[in-house]
Amino acid sequence: MASTKAKIPTLGWSDARPAAVVLMSGPEQLLADRASARIRDLLRAEDPSLEVSEVDAADYATGELFSLASPSLFGEPRLIRVRNVEKCSDAFLADALQYLEAPDSGATLVLRHGGGVRGKRLLDAIRSGLGDGIEVACAELKRDQDRQDFVRAELRQAGKQVTPGAVRALVQAFGDDLAALDAACRQLAADAEADIDERVVDKYYGGRVETSAFRVADAALAGQSGQALVLLRHALASGADPVPIVAALASKVRTMAKVSGARGPVGAVASQLGFAPWMVERARKDLAGWTEEGLAASIEACAAADAAVKGAGRDPVYAVERLVAILAARGRG
Repeated sequence: MASTKAKIPTLGWSDARPAAVVLMSGPEQLLADRASARIRDLLRAEDPSLEVSEVDAADYATGELFSLASPSLFGEPRLIRVRNVEKCSDAFLADALQYLEAPDSGATLVLRHGGGVRGKRLLDAIRSGLGDGIEVACAELKRDQDRQDFVRAELRQAGKQVTPGAVRALVQAFGDDLAALDAACRQLAADAEADIDERVVDKYYGGRVETSAFRVADAALAGQSGQALVLLRHALASGADPVPIVAALASKVRTMAKVSGARGPVGAVASQLGFAPWMVERARKDLAGWTEEGLAASIEACAAADAAVKGAGRDPVYAVERLVAILAARGRG
């Protein structure tokens, strides 16, 4: 069965705003929490007497939604936040569909749906325009570019200016740990007295940045074999897993390979490959001294190391050290 084409606005988490009905869809709970807090803060700024109610759609009593949405004696605005819509009871589904027919003008209904087919009829109804709602996308942040956008949005909302280099340093330091990345942004927003640049990030998280997988990759691709191995051993001694280190090295090599075959201005190549312009500039810089044969050999070495650190080899540490040596020799190791 084809999904209903959305007829309502779809916003990013950082642009969330109040509406009669707000559907927060997608698996990334931290983004949903940020969006929900933003909506609450916007409503509370308009009227400090805002009433906030929490509802679990999986454990819902018939009529509860209408009771919470109904105006109180003094007519305060209401924010009703419903979690676990993907696990909703039949009673909630029936009431929510009925509510969409005539949402209360003084209430904002936020529905959190983490994914799956349960509640699809409700989602389709909202997306068709019933209830005059909006959708806030809370997808996983899988790409570095997505995580960089997250950092910029978090710090912008906190009133901080941040340099591109500082954004990259934060993402490199915390990798796929979005909760840790969020905590770092909040600490910097609270403690940094001025704009945030690479020196500020280094002051707070220098140790973590220096031992990150991407720092190892940067040193290796610059031909700095000794420095790359020092950073690698420091990272491993600090408890880093060889798997994400190999993944970071492989990601850098794949980016270089794609950029090496593309001609034209930075902006055009970035658009063609789906990269940020700085990624193209960095890859072109990294490609100095490399040959097509060296890139091909390095890609094969990355694949072999990936298999080795995931169980095909007996010594994952040796496998990643060997890969670093090959990359530092520009594929001639």
